[in-house]
Amino acid sequence: MENNIKLATKCGDIIGLQKNNHLEFLGVKYANANRFEYCTLIDNWSQVTQADNVSEDNLHRLDETGTYLATHHGDACIQKRIWYEHLEHPVRRFYHKEFRENIEYHYSEDCLNLDIYTPSEVKKDSNYPVIVFIHGGGFDSGCNYDTAIDGSNLAQKGVICVSINYRVGIFGYLTHQEIYDKYGRQGNFGLDDQFMALKWIKENISAFGGDNNNITVMGQSAGAISIQYLVLNEKCKGLFNRVVMMSGAGLFPKFALPRKASSTNEYWDDLIKTMGLNSFEELKSADPKAIFDALEILKGRRKDNTYNTMPVVDGYLIEAPVDTIINKPLNLDYMIGYTNNDMYASIMAHIGNKFAKSVGAYVYYFDIDTPGKDDNRAFHSSDIRYIFGTLNKSHRLYKAGDYMASELMMNYLVAFAKKGDPNHEDSPTWIPAGNKPLHLIRKRENIDMGKPNQLKLLYNTLFKGDPKDLDVTTDK
Repeated sequence: MENNIKLATKCGDIIGLQKNNHLEFLGVKYANANRFEYCTLIDNWSQVTQADNVSEDNLHRLDETGTYLATHHGDACIQKRIWYEHLEHPVRRFYHKEFRENIEYHYSEDCLNLDIYTPSEVKKDSNYPVIVFIHGGGFDSGCNYDTAIDGSNLAQKGVICVSINYRVGIFGYLTHQEIYDKYGRQGNFGLDDQFMALKWIKENISAFGGDNNNITVMGQSAGAISIQYLVLNEKCKGLFNRVVMMSGAGLFPKFALPRKASSTNEYWDDLIKTMGLNSFEELKSADPKAIFDALEILKGRRKDNTYNTMPVVDGYLIEAPVDTIINKPLNLDYMIGYTNNDMYASIMAHIGNKFAKSVGAYVYYFDIDTPGKDDNRAFHSSDIRYIFGTLNKSHRLYKAGDYMASELMMNYLVAFAKKGDPNHEDSPTWIPAGNKPLHLIRKRENIDMGKPNQLKLLYNTLFKGDPKDLDVTTDK
């Protein structure tokens, strides 16, 4: 069954979808942002069409009464995979099949929107705990409705789940002196979008039945790393109460830490020259396809692309070098997880455990090898489907033990979101911040506290690495 439902919000009336067991409000625009400008929050739906770069989708979001139509997903940020999916590369092909295959995406620069999944009964005093999810994608790609990301199962367990879109790649992390001259800071548009989305949620989620004094922010990979940066900033104090970082917690090796913003200017000046442009102003109006064509050229001749296209020390959101402020995180409830074949698995486990001990976090070690002949084990981000309960949306043939583990993970997450402690009835007791994280393996009866297999982590780091084999359609 699917009907429309209308709610009154501070921004005006909004129409969403009424499903059998939950409600969905999709593509809800939270801010406007022109290219290479910091965003401004929406406080009335009439502002939705006011951006200079308003998308075709957002032009049709308001009905004749000014009611917002939140009945389909919003645009994702324009990104390289529109023109350069690079599916000839086995790692990219692997993740395309795992999370993006058979989805029709739509993209634009007017992409600051979010999806809200709520329990079926919504009242302003419902006070449901809120979970906000920040997707990964290496800071240069990603979307809030990949096949693993669906908040409906969590909503049916009595929480509100919000997943946000934010700017990525050049639109999210370009730096330039002219931006600094205008704002007194530069770069980190994508990180700022996340920060502003959390502000919008704090201000507006009560209209959807959420408790704005009980917000958990959860992220995976680049989303988790973003959260790691945000929890080091006092500006975020009061925006959220709890944190879940999946494969992205702790202090990375120094070479992978954010650089000073001004030190990346040269890279983007090189892009402008590569495009044959004469100024930053010309780049602001350049055709997106021409920009990504030039980025491909740049990536072909430079080896420092990754380090110049990610968050920077801007003095505002990342106020100082991360290694100097890592020991001063916000006083929050923390949950941290990593998988047995994560990116540099042994390093991810080490830095995650170290930070966890400093903040008293609940730590899980995800040791559930995915079914299939590819032997990629618990590859990076394989735990997302379990924690969202979306195993049935995968091409993989998951078994009963996987579904039991998924149910357990969702129940732990919901309990954590409600009270800051994941423990609940009928589950192994989860002890915070010890030498033994919660050890998750396929058979539920074997899920318990236990030390991670360091030899397995090291072996996977040295010999497995990024997943590659695509022959996974098996019931192994």
